[in-house]
Amino acid sequence: MIAFVIRRLLQGVVVMLVVGFIAFSLFNFVGDPVALMLPPEATQADRQAMRESLGLDRPFMVQFATFVGHAVQGNFGISLRLGRPVSALLAERLPATLELAIVAAALALLVGIPMGVYTGLKRNAWFSRFLLTASLIGVSLPTFLIGIFLILIFAVWLGWLPSFGRGDTVMVGPWSTGLLTASGLKALILPSITLGLFQLTLIMRLVRAEMLEVLRTDYIKFARARGLTNRAIHFGHALRNTLVPVITITGLQLGAIIAFAIITETVFQWPGMGLLFIQAVQFADIPVMAAYLCLIGFIFVVINLAVDLLYYFVDPRLRIDRAQAGGH
Repeated sequence: MIAFVIRRLLQGVVVMLVVGFIAFSLFNFVGDPVALMLPPEATQADRQAMRESLGLDRPFMVQFATFVGHAVQGNFGISLRLGRPVSALLAERLPATLELAIVAAALALLVGIPMGVYTGLKRNAWFSRFLLTASLIGVSLPTFLIGIFLILIFAVWLGWLPSFGRGDTVMVGPWSTGLLTASGLKALILPSITLGLFQLTLIMRLVRAEMLEVLRTDYIKFARARGLTNRAIHFGHALRNTLVPVITITGLQLGAIIAFAIITETVFQWPGMGLLFIQAVQFADIPVMAAYLCLIGFIFVVINLAVDLLYYFVDPRLRIDRAQAGGH
C-alpha cells in the first residue's frame, strides 16, 4: 500500500513538472512580458532594467527552476492586467468555481446513477427509451448552447431565475459561498445544470452499460438460482460491481468539470477561475494563465490519486493481486 502511494506521488510530481514547463513556456512564446508591462515610450535602458529585475536575462533552465521554486510557495507573480498578486486573485475566485463544480458533479451523480440503473433494469420500457433519446441530446449539444437555451427559457421567457452573476454571498471564515442565501441558490441552478448535463448523461449511459454487462455474468445467475430477491440481486450484487468503473469516470469528470467550467462561467458571467482565465487570455495576462494551468494540473493530480486510492479499497481484486505480487 505504501509503495503504491509513493509510486503515484512520484508520477504526480512528474506530471506537475511537465505542466509547469508548459505553463512557464508561455512567458517565452506568448508575447513579451516586458513589452506588456512597460509603456510604449519606454527606452531600451528601461526595458533592459526590467528584464534584469524579472530575471529574464538568465538562462532558460535557470528561469524555469526559479519559476518552479516560486510556484511551490504559491507565488506566481503579479497580474499584468490587474496589478495584484496572482495567488490572491485565484484564492478569491476558487470558491466560486469549486462550488459550481461540486454542485454540478453532485447533480450528475444523484440523477445519473438512478437513471442508469432504471434504464439498465427496464431497458424495454418506454420511459427508458425516452431517457436514452434525451441523453443523446445532452451529449450532442455544446455547453454554451445549452446555457443559452436555459437562459432564454428560465430567465428571459419565464423570469424565474437570474441569467448571470453569483447572487449574494456570505463569508464562512475565508470561504465565500452562495449556498446560504436565496439569491445565491437561485443563481447556482442554471450554471450547475449546464455544466453537469454532459456528465449526467455520460454517467447514466455508463451505469446502464455496466448494469447490462454485470446482469449477464455467472454469479448473478447463481444468485438467482439461490432464490435471492431481485432487489438483493440488483442493488446488493449488480450495482455494487457496477460502481467500480463509475468511480474512476466520476473522478476524472470532476477534474474535467473544474477545468472546463470556462465556457459555463463565461456564458453566465460566473465570477470563478474560468472567467478570470478567459479575461487573462484576452489581455495576454501570462502570469494568470500560467498559474491557472498549474492549479488545474494540480487538481487533476490530486483527484487521480484519490480515485486510485478509492479504487484500491473498493475493488478487492487489486488488493489480492498486489498481495500475491508481494508474496512472490
